[in-house]
Amino acid sequence: MAKVRGAVVVDKEGCKGCSLCVEACPEDVLALNKDVNSRGYHYSYMQNPEACIGCANCGVVCPDTCITIYRVKL
Repeated sequence: MAKVRGAVVVDKEGCKGCSLCVEACPEDVLALNKDVNSRGYHYSYMQNPEACIGCANCGVVCPDTCITIYRVKL
């Protein structure tokens, strides 16, 4: 089976910092940023990008659909 590497892109302005994606990530890739967006929310970001496997759990649980997941076979 080919190795898969993932990348998560978060719409910073759409994210309300609920941290559901952070909890759903099996590889501890995501975290809430210390900075805030224009609405005052701490948005999620890839804290550990090299560990992302592209499982898409974060995108499935996001209530605001502000997460896009990319997968690349290595």
